[in-house]
Amino acid sequence: MSEERQIQLEVLRYNPETDLEPRFQTYSVPCVNEWVVLDALNYVKENLDPTLSYRWSCHMAVCGSCGYMINGEPKLGCKAFIHEYGDHIRVEPLAHFPIERDLVTVVEDFITKFSSVKPYLIPKEDKPISAGEFKQTPAQLMKFKQYTLCINCMLCYAACPQYGLVPEFLGPAAISMAHRYNQDSRDGGRDQRQEVIASHEGVWECSFVGACSEVCPKHVDPAGALQQVKVASTIDWYKEHLMPWSKK
Repeated sequence: MSEERQIQLEVLRYNPETDLEPRFQTYSVPCVNEWVVLDALNYVKENLDPTLSYRWSCHMAVCGSCGYMINGEPKLGCKAFIHEYGDHIRVEPLAHFPIERDLVTVVEDFITKFSSVKPYLIPKEDKPISAGEFKQTPAQLMKFKQYTLCINCMLCYAACPQYGLVPEFLGPAAISMAHRYNQDSRDGGRDQRQEVIASHEGVWECSFVGACSEVCPKHVDPAGALQQVKVASTIDWYKEHLMPWSKK
């Protein structure tokens, strides 16, 4: 049988209907080492305090719902194993987002910014279904494949100091997803996306701390994508101002 140990799970609680400000509540939870922090939260919900609110869905690091600050670091609750921590674990909602209730954050700002970059394929040309699929070589796929692994967990936003300082910043996930489609050989929407991501609130707010890539649970490299976007945007500027005929 798996060894069981008692941990102190300190969870931020906040009910806007009754609380003036957030507070912490500590629960004593019997855990086995194979558990993840999400399992401990589920234990609390099912056995100790049914009023606790938090998001989760798949328990397999696919949906991106269970992002929390765990001992001060943005992590997925379903990937944060109990055996990696001591007997005291603090769980808070993701940083830089308003708290809706307990560990649940308000994510409308992220959704609006993500939607603004047109995160979908805009075909270069209309093509009837009868003409067949848009073909792509393995080399063309590899240019953007890693960015397709993003699960929109928003851990990169919680880790990004610039997003915390400048809320208008478009943020790493939105810009790297725009880069994903800009790199797709089948796509023709780059000019539309550049209007958004090359603005001052877009990629130029990035100070290249790199924390976004460090916390990504799917090993996407949004920091690298942002730097590539900066290079491409700089080339656009030089072409527009020094080689205006190249745009014709």
